[in-house]
Amino acid sequence: MTSKRSPKRPGLWLLWIFTLALGAAWMSDKLNNGNDRSLFLPGQTSYGHHQIEMACSACHTESFADRTSMQEACESCHLEQLKAAKDDHPKRKFTDPRNAERVALLDARYCVTCHVEHRPEITSAMGVTMPGDFCYVCHKDIAQDRPSHEGMAFDTCASAGCHNFHDNRALYEDFLLRHLDKPDMVADFHQGIAQSPQPNLLEVAPVMGKYPLEKFPFLALSESEIIAPKKYQDETIVADWLASAHAEQGVNCNACHNANEEAGWESTPNHEVCAACHEVEVDSFLLGKHGMRLDSERHGAQLSAMSPGAATLPMQAEAADMTLGCSSCHGAHRYDVQQAATDGCLTCHADDHSKAFKASPHFVEQSAQTDDHAWTGLTCAGCHMPMVEKEFYWGEVIWQFANHNQSENFLPNEKMIRPVCMQCHGLEFSINALADRDLIERNFNGRPQVMIKSMELARARLERAREAKEAAAKAAQENKPAVN
Repeated sequence: MTSKRSPKRPGLWLLWIFTLALGAAWMSDKLNNGNDRSLFLPGQTSYGHHQIEMACSACHTESFADRTSMQEACESCHLEQLKAAKDDHPKRKFTDPRNAERVALLDARYCVTCHVEHRPEITSAMGVTMPGDFCYVCHKDIAQDRPSHEGMAFDTCASAGCHNFHDNRALYEDFLLRHLDKPDMVADFHQGIAQSPQPNLLEVAPVMGKYPLEKFPFLALSESEIIAPKKYQDETIVADWLASAHAEQGVNCNACHNANEEAGWESTPNHEVCAACHEVEVDSFLLGKHGMRLDSERHGAQLSAMSPGAATLPMQAEAADMTLGCSSCHGAHRYDVQQAATDGCLTCHADDHSKAFKASPHFVEQSAQTDDHAWTGLTCAGCHMPMVEKEFYWGEVIWQFANHNQSENFLPNEKMIRPVCMQCHGLEFSINALADRDLIERNFNGRPQVMIKSMELARARLERAREAKEAAAKAAQENKPAVN
């Protein structure tokens, strides 16, 4: 008995193939545009990279990439930070054949040894997967070398606030010894701010060769000189612009809104327009959490601007849908750096530390002004986006500007000690304050209740060195032959 087969239906097969092709095209479009790639994430992304987790190719530069390829991807964004760290664990230490045995246990030549993504179950608050006892691999005999470390748990090297793997500049022993017994306040806020670098674009622009001086020759503009279509000359906008540094330095409306004359008038200029004059600020903005999604050149994908609603920290509900760019903080026309430095931050940030700022002793000083009306107060940006210096012409020209990359001095927070805290505070006070989580949540309203042993250990080691030196001198004196 022969079985009967269903008649062929080529129309259904064609429809099925067409549907598959359409679905594949839709999925390809979604993936190419950075949407819905979360379907393929093997696990949650750490706080440092979650904003660009849809730009898979930023890290995974090729399919089944090996550690070398991944390392190149890491260094494409973080190499300058690694160079600046000047730590005791440079890559060359681990390429030394004499350390081959240690490398077999902890291969620190590669970032992915410690910084593994998509593993939330083993990722610490610092965003790394480094085990707490990693120091023990190389330093298990530390108690013999330094008796002061006898009895200390091997998993507290970093968690106790004493050591960081990449950057211990504020904890080097010679540095600790130079700052022993310093008072809690080594300078008042006014003096500390006055001693820190101040923006000097106007000073260096004529000699640095990067500022378009031929377009904007630092000549103040008046309302009658506005270059903008009448329909855009809103009374408030004009007033804000006239009060800005832009109008004072010859930057007219068309400089930003019509930077590309062929494209016509642009109502909302983006960061690329700002970079024409503020290149280093924009570059650091793109490296920081606020602007990293816009840096398509580094991560290779066109992503929308960051919005507070997508942040991992608590944010103001009304700011959830804001898109972040230069004007988000600085304002669209006034570009008030004073307003941006605190109120610009608090417009979005709603974590306990941020909300406590205006009740902290730091904020009390913010209202103070000197006789010449110079800005002397402390701000959010003053600590988290501090002024930095960049040298040109072998140090003959020093450019001072605000670093908009928060990662530079934010985590681990000990990186803030030298460039920020010690402008006003002693080293020991700074170390203890940054180790006190409760005090940080209160935005340093109070005194630190945590005491880090670093200064104590350095002091004890200094005393032992002095005692040994005195004992040696005494022994030499006693053994000195008598003179007839």
